[in-house]
Amino acid sequence: MYATDAEKLDVARHEALAGLEEGGIPIGAALFDADDRLLGSGRNQRVQGGNPALHGETSAFLNAGRQRSYRRTTMVTTLSPCWYCSGLVRQFNIGRVVIGENTTFYGGEDWLRENGVRVDVVQDPELVRIMTDFIAGNPELWNEDIGTLEL
Repeated sequence: MYATDAEKLDVARHEALAGLEEGGIPIGAALFDADDRLLGSGRNQRVQGGNPALHGETSAFLNAGRQRSYRRTTMVTTLSPCWYCSGLVRQFNIGRVVIGENTTFYGGEDWLRENGVRVDVVQDPELVRIMTDFIAGNPELWNEDIGTLEL
């Protein structure tokens, strides 16, 4: 059981750091049920898996397996969810999102709030540092990931 948001965020942080060690983009996520049990966790694997659909949130969602309902689940992510991952949250009616930080990237969280999703932002300094360092050292890969790379 993961009773606090900090404990849940540590699962996502572990995934992000594992992805960074693998040469990928350090974004991790985890999906928890209403009783604070971990359903699944994952990390951005666009680089490692060569799959543009494997964002942190989608990886956690896939690893959680089929649930009858997602309304009472919480998606915890190290970074503000992009529009793709925000769409996943809305499509499956995930009730809450906990965001580790949104200073290096601000995704669809306002839209999620407008559509009834509870969104809580932690602003974890370590996660800000990890992403700031990654973006500075890998601007082309980062811009590819967020869809702004111009060739």
